[in-house]
Amino acid sequence: MPVDPAFAGRVYPPVGPYLVERDQLRQFAAAVGAGAPACFDPAAARALGYGDVVAAPTFAVVIAQQAESQYVGDPAAGIDFARVVHAEESFAHHRPIIAGDRLWAVLTVKSVAQRLAITTVTTSVELHDAVRQPVATVTSTLAVRGEPG
Repeated sequence: MPVDPAFAGRVYPPVGPYLVERDQLRQFAAAVGAGAPACFDPAAARALGYGDVVAAPTFAVVIAQQAESQYVGDPAAGIDFARVVHAEESFAHHRPIIAGDRLWAVLTVKSVAQRLAITTVTTSVELHDAVRQPVATVTSTLAVRGEPG
């Protein structure tokens, strides 16, 4: 089944709340090699003016992928994850993600474009807090290879 271009422009319902936990931020920071003490130590974060441990910049993808699963997991979208190559990802941070945050994520399928045997899909996930203030925007592009034959 090919990727359905009719999904372009679709906005999915918010996913959340996602509770950001201190130990999870520490584990993520260690996994990606973040070296800032504020990513591990609450006292170091407080010395910088934050209420608790601060997420490494790419942590937002952990939450964004939960929202993206609404789309890539929808059989009608036609995305065979075995044929997906991650092409690009970017982050725009409106404020740091802090341990204790409760966040929601809203997915928009920005575009679906086919070029020969490859379909590129670009999504945007807006993360916001409990009072709907923007926290981060994660933009992702996937390349989906067509089926052989």
